[in-house]
Amino acid sequence: MLLWINGPFGGGKTQTAYEIHRRLPGSVVCDPEHAGFGLRRMLPPELRGDFRDLTSWRQGVVEVLDLALTRHDGVVIAPMTVTDSGHFAETIGRLRELGHDVHHFALLAERETVLRRLRERGLERLLRSAIGKNTVPHRESWAVQQLDHCLERLAEPEFAEQLWTDHTTVPKTADRIAVLAGLELRPNREGPLRTRLRQARVGLRHIRFD
Repeated sequence: MLLWINGPFGGGKTQTAYEIHRRLPGSVVCDPEHAGFGLRRMLPPELRGDFRDLTSWRQGVVEVLDLALTRHDGVVIAPMTVTDSGHFAETIGRLRELGHDVHHFALLAERETVLRRLRERGLERLLRSAIGKNTVPHRESWAVQQLDHCLERLAEPEFAEQLWTDHTTVPKTADRIAVLAGLELRPNREGPLRTRLRQARVGLRHIRFD
């Protein structure tokens, strides 16, 4: 089974993916963004656009996820934003055509909620400042520019199932996904402080500087 967790940047995709992974034995996170940034870094700076527009990215994601789903016994979790209908068909649609059990979820929130979450990523900005990077990361600026488009597109019926996350926590969102996918997660026994520390570690591991 594949759980594809969609949503805007700042929508909680990665945190939710790792929360499910933490509480679902045998599961694995396969992040399509890794392949995208690898392809992007291969290009001269002036040619580095949205890697989702690269046919090689879409084909590569399908090939790798197909292999993981075929050879790995547990659930595969892919956190990745996809808003283009064609890209959706060439990745998620193609994996379904190959016979895989694919459950797609779009994590949505009100615009102000997502903006607040982006602003709260102060640690990332602090780290970038410490190494001489711009304190307003390019990706964060790009995410704000794309936010309205993402929220509008992902609310469309073709991107079901939509889950609104304004008034819930990451563990509760993970619980909702598990129920909808027919999975059973281990109980969440973490306290608030431990949860925040663990989520901070997840965030640190996924900081991008390009």
